[in-house]
Amino acid sequence: MNESRETHNIPPVYDEQSRILILGSFPSVKSREERFFYGHRQNRFWRVVSAVLGEDCPVTTDEKRDMLLRGHIALWDVIESCDIEGSADAKIRNAVPNDISRVLGAADIRHIYLNGGEAFRMFERFNKDAAVPHTRLPSTSPANAAYSLERLIREWAVIREHL
Repeated sequence: MNESRETHNIPPVYDEQSRILILGSFPSVKSREERFFYGHRQNRFWRVVSAVLGEDCPVTTDEKRDMLLRGHIALWDVIESCDIEGSADAKIRNAVPNDISRVLGAADIRHIYLNGGEAFRMFERFNKDAAVPHTRLPSTSPANAAYSLERLIREWAVIREHL
């Protein structure tokens, strides 16, 4: 597979009631195809967040969006475009950030949570003067095999503090 320039094709999920912003790094190939976040069925994001919120795991894009908004969660990614081969964060080059002020200006975001190490590193690189506190959470990616689903749910339960 060759590295190519990819542009983020998924609009952020948020409304004026959103209290936290969860940021990933950049959508996977599958997510870009489906035009919605965490589209790869092996990614544990939807299972983790639904468990933390005490909801059934959503299946459709509408169910996923509705669950996030009911839970006062905004969702987007740090990177707007990059050179990438496949879906691996390690393959991201020449990243250009999304303008997260779009979400921060429309909602009362009290905390930003970063889904994994690359999202955290990129956020800190592009948002040195971030006024909103931020925390790195373990990646929900299937590549993060060190974390069981149960352990991810325990670690991610911290998001409830700001909802």
